[in-house]
Amino acid sequence: MFSTTAHLTRDLDLAEECTQDAFAQALETWTETGVPDRPGAWLTTIARNRARDVLRRESVFRRKMPLLVADETTPGPEDGLVDDRLRLIFTCSHPALAREAQVALTLRLVCGLSTPEVARAFLVQPATMAARITRAKKKIAAARIPYRVPGPDQLEERVSAVLEVVHLIFTTGHTAPLGAQLVRQDLVDSAISLARMLHLLMPTNAEISALLALLLLNASRQDTRRSADGRLVLLSEQDRSRWDRQLIAEGRSLVTDALRRRPPTRYALEAAIAALHAEAPSWRDTDWAQIVALYDALFRLWPSPVVDLNRAVAIGLRDGPRAGLDALNPLLADPALATYGYLSAARADFLRQLGQWSQARTAYEEALTLTDNDVERAFLSERLTEVERNL
Repeated sequence: MFSTTAHLTRDLDLAEECTQDAFAQALETWTETGVPDRPGAWLTTIARNRARDVLRRESVFRRKMPLLVADETTPGPEDGLVDDRLRLIFTCSHPALAREAQVALTLRLVCGLSTPEVARAFLVQPATMAARITRAKKKIAAARIPYRVPGPDQLEERVSAVLEVVHLIFTTGHTAPLGAQLVRQDLVDSAISLARMLHLLMPTNAEISALLALLLLNASRQDTRRSADGRLVLLSEQDRSRWDRQLIAEGRSLVTDALRRRPPTRYALEAAIAALHAEAPSWRDTDWAQIVALYDALFRLWPSPVVDLNRAVAIGLRDGPRAGLDALNPLLADPALATYGYLSAARADFLRQLGQWSQARTAYEEALTLTDNDVERAFLSERLTEVERNL
């Protein structure tokens, strides 16, 4: 709905306003008439009509602002951008904006993620992210950056930001940061769909191949991450016979091709780690030494607190819980991880394995305060109860 309205208005703020108006009208109308057969189409029609009314009233003004009028030379489906969402993502990835602003604005406006969800993806507070998005929108208005899809010769320079958006959509869907569901399948499907379209558009781009491989390999385990009653199932306990072998085969082929092209990209290394998990016949037989080596290479290429955390966990799985705890402890001083619940959860698990029950309890309690996903909270609560029985 937002994409369609933005395509009509060529104005992100106006499109967002019209979209919100449509939802507000739905709340009033549907209470009396009931939900229509096609609620999405109903909302889109209302948002577009609202946009047309606004544009009609401002027609004189628009004639003096030609940048806001559709450009007849704008590339469209004939140039390969066959999906409105993909065209909008490329449009929002304007080089005049900083990378974080490009990605945050796109996730919020085009992909429909809430500000807290976008903030979680960037490991910042929601208020910080709200201010960042507002500044990006003001910059677009002040600099009169046109709502215009980039030409074919400009796609390559923007593709890196687009891939980051697609990856964060998948990550947010793979484990929802908020709410009652562990997985937001709509976001997972959307990210894979966008990655497939990008791969068709630029089949020789190794970074795109690697990202698609990463998404497919991680998605191959999706159905086994929850039990029949909706409880979290850890990777170590999943039924590997139920993993999607077709997705794994496709992902392995793509990542093998991406790794042949030197130097390897960030997504190629992440996909290689996912491939090792997918190929391991059991948790016990996982090649943790190779996984640690890949995390070492990934950290050199793309230093990030989350990569450092994952590397520390892999060390613990290779060398034992004491080594893992020693690798995790320096990360406690990293402000970027101060509100990242997975650090507390990882420490809690190693402490539990070492029988340090009192410290494990404190770490589980801390992880619970930092987790807003109900399924993960239920899992942590069960582990906390188990630890408390040993005190």
